[in-house]
Amino acid sequence: MYLMRIGAPGAEKPVARVDDTTYVDLSDIVDDFDEAFFGSGGLARIAPVVAERTEAGQVTPFSGERIGAPIARPHQILCIGLNYRDHAAETGQAVPDEPILFTKSPNTLVGPNDDVRIPRGSTKPDWEIELGIVIGRRTSYLDSVEQARDAIAGYVVVNDVSERYFQMERGGQWSKGKSAETFNPAGPWLATTDEISDVLNLDMWLDLNGERRQTGNTKTMIFDPYFIVHHLSQFMVLEPGDLINTGTPPGVGMGFRPQVWLQPGDVIELGIDGLGSQRQNVIGPR
Repeated sequence: MYLMRIGAPGAEKPVARVDDTTYVDLSDIVDDFDEAFFGSGGLARIAPVVAERTEAGQVTPFSGERIGAPIARPHQILCIGLNYRDHAAETGQAVPDEPILFTKSPNTLVGPNDDVRIPRGSTKPDWEIELGIVIGRRTSYLDSVEQARDAIAGYVVVNDVSERYFQMERGGQWSKGKSAETFNPAGPWLATTDEISDVLNLDMWLDLNGERRQTGNTKTMIFDPYFIVHHLSQFMVLEPGDLINTGTPPGVGMGFRPQVWLQPGDVIELGIDGLGSQRQNVIGPR
């Protein structure tokens, strides 16, 4: 299944994408794609409904509705840094021995085509295409990496927007360079795990103003999604609906010489095989 949320911010309705032109409305049986939904076996509950309504032609055409993030505001957004060897190299940092963990504020989550706002005091705003993992059940102390497969609800495209000056030059933790409003566009849909034949071989790309900046593939990850979920479960409880951003391939702005930073008026476009694409306009501070 491909889960989406469409409508105005704060009033999105849950639907299942059928194809590029139609969807199945699930708002009569599902409140939202949130912690309660995933934690109560919601995916299994809606699967036959989606199949039945699709077969019966009970579908609705898309008509220009805003696309929201495919999950409601999660309990937490966890992020893995330097998870591609070539990205670590372009930033001049060592390849980590185990996943580097930081967090983003959950209220950074926005839709895939919503504006990205540069924060006040920003001098080095940057882009990062990433594969996002959505957790499907309450998870802690997994006994094996294999068990992590059953803990994953699905995958999404995310743009881990960053402010490098805040992140690298203001001391303390990376989180303050990651947590400005609009800094986590997600979607357009969540693809459940059965829709992705090989999550370790997905092409990914990002363009800035029509120029290709990032080209990568999830096969070059240092730590794959299953390892990441197992690893994190040893240190914290992962809640249903939690989002994990798994790192970015090379081509971020800080890696160029000279470095390239986002500016108001820029357009970011990005996508991952099987997970759709995003388009964001960059706007200035409030």
